[in-house]
Amino acid sequence: MQLLKANLISLVFASVGILIGLQIYTFQFAEGFSYFSSDPRACINCHIMQSQYDSWLKSGHKHAAACNDCHMPEGLVAKLMAKASNGYHHSKGFTLQDFPEPILIKESNSRILQASCVRCHDQVTHMVQANTAVYPGAEMRCVKCHADVGHGNTPGMGRVAD
Repeated sequence: MQLLKANLISLVFASVGILIGLQIYTFQFAEGFSYFSSDPRACINCHIMQSQYDSWLKSGHKHAAACNDCHMPEGLVAKLMAKASNGYHHSKGFTLQDFPEPILIKESNSRILQASCVRCHDQVTHMVQANTAVYPGAEMRCVKCHADVGHGNTPGMGRVAD
């Protein structure tokens, strides 16, 4: 009985150790710490984002805003929460290859993007009103008309995932 208990404990510790080791290896392999930086090159650790990065390099926003400036909320806690959530979904999508092509922004990230546009362009955004005759009841989103601003004419830009 003692031997069975000792073997079971050893098996549990070995399993936990293997799982932790795999997570550390995956995090290191994926350059996980780079996602906590503000370096735009962190976004191309995953090859699927290369076209977004390349188009940003050619955009007018390259000199005014990096990825985090538009795609992350204000505030340290909110930013870390968004990075953790996005990191999980991005790594899951990349590992399981279950993301749409072209990549579409999630609704929660679309709201962050909209808030970033308004924050940086507040001198003009207060003058813009949604044309409710054309879009009844619709919330006006900057990317509805300006989908090519941050990433140029990239397929799928401005569309939100369901």
